[in-house]
Amino acid sequence: MTLVNSDKDLSHRPKRRRCHETYNFNMKCPTPGCNSLGHLTGKHERHFAVSGCPLYHNLSADECKTPSSKQTRYKEQVAEMRKGRNSGPQKEQKEKHMEHRQTHGNTREPLLENITSEYDLELFRKAQARASEDLEKLRIQGQITEGSNMIKTILFGRYELDTWYHSPYPEEYARLGRLYVCEFCLKYMKSQTILRRHMAKCVWKHPPGDEVYRKGAISVFEVDGKKNKIYCQNLCLLAKLFLDHKTLYYDVEPFLFYVMTEADNTGCHLVGYFSKEKNSFLNYNVSCILTMPQYMRQGFGKMLIDFSYLLSKVEEKVGSPERPLSDLGLISYRSYWKEVLLRYMCNFQGKEISIKEISQETAVNPVDIVSTLQSLQMLKYWKGKHLVLKRQDLIDEWKAKEIKRGNSNKTIDPSSLKWTPPKGT
Repeated sequence: MTLVNSDKDLSHRPKRRRCHETYNFNMKCPTPGCNSLGHLTGKHERHFAVSGCPLYHNLSADECKTPSSKQTRYKEQVAEMRKGRNSGPQKEQKEKHMEHRQTHGNTREPLLENITSEYDLELFRKAQARASEDLEKLRIQGQITEGSNMIKTILFGRYELDTWYHSPYPEEYARLGRLYVCEFCLKYMKSQTILRRHMAKCVWKHPPGDEVYRKGAISVFEVDGKKNKIYCQNLCLLAKLFLDHKTLYYDVEPFLFYVMTEADNTGCHLVGYFSKEKNSFLNYNVSCILTMPQYMRQGFGKMLIDFSYLLSKVEEKVGSPERPLSDLGLISYRSYWKEVLLRYMCNFQGKEISIKEISQETAVNPVDIVSTLQSLQMLKYWKGKHLVLKRQDLIDEWKAKEIKRGNSNKTIDPSSLKWTPPKGT
């Protein structure tokens, strides 16, 4: 019997696409009535954000090009107030504000003159101009581009991660190109300064919910989407940056999330997770699964899959992942099913083998077992019967890998599970 390389279609990794072709965002200023021409700093011909919009700041593009005239106007108004040329300046200013609100609503910046000192107002204007200039620099550098509106990188703990796909974060965050995420509570922020302040007072050091598994530094927490809605929504938004087919973002209440972490002296760091319906009509044991990019190709994905089947065994059910799987998810599952079947074949001593018995012992769905046997060329139809071929070459190859791997800590120990199936499942 010749050796067939059954993994030849599994050896590739998907290209890290920056964004779906289906997403097409127009890079234009959101201020109503604005044509995107001009810039608050007067240094650019166009703008794309409210922070750089002259119209939003109740100015014209020409006034922005000559900031001295703007300063002169403020000084003249203050001087008039001091000389008493304006009778009842506060009353007039209030009337001005009311008229402005009625006319423009929340689409324009409120009139700010005469409500604070000239120095504070000028300081505020300079901060606005600097913020708009920083955004324009990001656009020029290509981190924010026309026709795209997605987060390019995220700062997550001690890692800076390139994103692969679009995630529906609020537009004001997606436009920035880089997102700052707390690795413990998963709150997302606009700047490193805000993140640093948040981390100084964030009390979270591990996911919410119950710790149902612990062995060494590896733990798994069961998080209820109904009890910890914000955390689970943030987890889904984060996961979508690295998953192609994921569509669950906000309706998290019908799901349980099993979050795997690795602990050190600073806390429990997110390794990956999988979600699972509380009541699955089709007995899916995984709805969505992700290993964080910094932990990929280290065996953690297989641990997550193995843990999901361990839960199915405790429930005395046969499980299968929900389709469609992502490219990396499909590769991981095919590798896991292959390993499970070869281990079963290695230990099997009988002459007749049953797909049903394999399924009951491993908790793997019979459909997945058959598809894996076919891909390994271990299933043959002969004289009206289906035969399972015990390919010793594949078994020997698997045994050699097991010996080389040794006593790896990247395996799930059933004795370390402290979990009972939730009621109603």
